[in-house]
Amino acid sequence: MQDAGSSQAGGDQKKSRYNLMDKAELETLTVAAIREHRRLLAADQAVYEEWIRASEDPTIASSVLETLQEEHFARQKRAAAQQDELSDMLDALGFVPEVPVDDDVS
Repeated sequence: MQDAGSSQAGGDQKKSRYNLMDKAELETLTVAAIREHRRLLAADQAVYEEWIRASEDPTIASSVLETLQEEHFARQKRAAAQQDELSDMLDALGFVPEVPVDDDVS
């Protein structure tokens, strides 16, 4: 029980840090975080697709499959942590800023 309170306190500190920021500065930071999130998702999708392709190929060694699977799961964890941070930024900002789609991210 104490751990849950400790992690909640850490989340509150993050949120208050963003709440104290200048809105223009926070919007710029949030736009950068959204772009980074899009980039991470695209890279994660590529690893996932490679893992699926390799899983269907009987000539691929099990060690390669395991490495791809571990990479996929590690990327999911990083993306979830980044999503939590982005969510805190958006909560403090109070709106989702316009972020044009980059040419290199589909």
